Amino acid sequence: MKICVLKGSPNKNGSSNMLAENFIIGAKEKGHEIVEIDAAHSDISPCIGCIHCGYEGECVLNDDMDEIRQTILKSDMLVFVTPLYYYGMSAQLKILIDRFCSRNSSIQMKNFKSALLIVAYNADDWTFDALESHYDTLVRYLNLDDCGRVLGYGCGTPSMTKYSKYPKEAYEFAKKL
Repeated sequence: MKICVLKGSPNKNGSSNMLAENFIIGAKEKGHEIVEIDAAHSDISPCIGCIHCGYEGECVLNDDMDEIRQTILKSDMLVFVTPLYYYGMSAQLKILIDRFCSRNSSIQMKNFKSALLIVAYNADDWTFDALESHYDTLVRYLNLDDCGRVLGYGCGTPSMTKYSKYPKEAYEFAKKL
């Protein structure tokens, strides 16, 4: 299976990327092909045109989105990896999803699998619930097959995450795919 790992952390050495790396190791050991997209460090801009152009024709923005879109469409599974920010995923990952969805309603017919890996340091349960609710909406909208989640509570720094159970959970989750 070709798995596209969509990372949203602005901190390249952050806790959520640590979960992503452990997931990737497990998935590669299982024989899956991995493609990574670092939304936080890609050239992806919000586009008012996607709202007004009717989603037709070539995109007028000269950024990385067309290449990212093609990479996603060639995948079988999407893994969303993000720190928990303001009760939701990172802004760049949201922009990527918005821009992707605006031009790819046919993805609903593709039967992608998906998974969610998130971390947060001092979050209340309801903040995780809010992000999971948004993710559930995305899963329903795109007709994704949700394969599971790793929710890293109390992971504010990479050192906290390293010694927690969550990197191993991400690795084991990937091995079960």
